[in-house]
Amino acid sequence: MTNGQENPRKAGGFTLIELLVVISIIAVLLAILMPAMRRIREQGRDVACKSNLKNIGLALAMYLDDFERKIPDTLSSNGFLWNDAAGVPLRPGSGSGAYWGTFYRTYLKETKIFGCPSLQRVPEGLIYTYSGYPDPAAVIQHAAYGLNHHSRARGRSVNTIRRPSEFLYCSDHAEPRPDGGSDDCFHNNDRPGTLNLTSYREGGSRAFTYRQIFRHSIRYPDPYKTGGRANILWLDGHVSHLQETTGDDVPLRWYTGDRS
Repeated sequence: MTNGQENPRKAGGFTLIELLVVISIIAVLLAILMPAMRRIREQGRDVACKSNLKNIGLALAMYLDDFERKIPDTLSSNGFLWNDAAGVPLRPGSGSGAYWGTFYRTYLKETKIFGCPSLQRVPEGLIYTYSGYPDPAAVIQHAAYGLNHHSRARGRSVNTIRRPSEFLYCSDHAEPRPDGGSDDCFHNNDRPGTLNLTSYREGGSRAFTYRQIFRHSIRYPDPYKTGGRANILWLDGHVSHLQETTGDDVPLRWYTGDRS
């Protein structure tokens, strides 16, 4: 009996040992939950990216209907810019760092469908710099996809392409207009055992941007190995992913549209 008095132990609250046990349990739970939360967030970004690519495919389909089924020759559009430094929209094919997406601007409600949520904001603006812009890194946010600019893909009639479902139109990339063969494309010129993306691999001039290519579902911290995936929009409008690869499983015909 305590004659109505409180238990001294209960009045004193938790002991230090009890608090440490609770904190330890919370830390363990967080360690378990955080990787799962990161995966869930990345899955959401991946879904958003694929949805954007499908919308680009719709814009492409409308363009083809209006221009005799010919893929636009984007000419010198090899930058990330939609507008000049004063905010004036750049004309399609005008150079000056114009993004290839400008060819579809009249078919869009907003340019953000060309953005990939998994693309990182980096001070360099990825591979090109835009010092005259208020936020040089921000210009890449609505210019996240690299166009297939192989010489066989420019200004070509869709009717001459062997299989539109196997013709790579655009994809996740650090370069807005890959056209340098195995330097910046996923294929390795059909030479098994050699490497693709050589400009982005260790020792290459753009090696610091390699992780911006296979940027979805990244599993490894290695600067030249992500274990991740890239998303691809095919000419027929469907979207799929490509697991990180050295190019052996990417035929050159995906870029040329030819039989071989």
